[in-house]
Amino acid sequence: MAEINVVPYIDVMLVLLIIFMVTAPLLAQGVVIDLPEADSEPVATPDQEPLIVDVDAQGRYFINVGDATVPVDTATLQERVADALVAQPGRSVLVRGDRDVAYGQVVGAMVVLQRAGAPSVGLMTQPPEQAARP
Repeated sequence: MAEINVVPYIDVMLVLLIIFMVTAPLLAQGVVIDLPEADSEPVATPDQEPLIVDVDAQGRYFINVGDATVPVDTATLQERVADALVAQPGRSVLVRGDRDVAYGQVVGAMVVLQRAGAPSVGLMTQPPEQAARP
């Protein structure tokens, strides 16, 4: 009498269960952002100027609303971004981080932007041929 041996299927199911149990908590963490692929064309911007948040090498935040040369704290950054997005709801939001800034400072800026109501946040980079070499 020919019967199906289900032991290999049980082994596969247990391995898949372990993989899902390990990866599920990792998917729930992090900041939701839209990142373009490396070989893609520049993002087409609408008629309005994008909202740009700069993070310098010291981790200070600057925004291109008002006086862009004065650093702002996270509360002011959140307030100005929220006001700008209320005034122009379709405005895109971009983060331009210095190459020497800590990764946590850029993520902190993205969290503040998300709290201010930005539906998606883009990261600005230079094309490889134009990047300055140290």
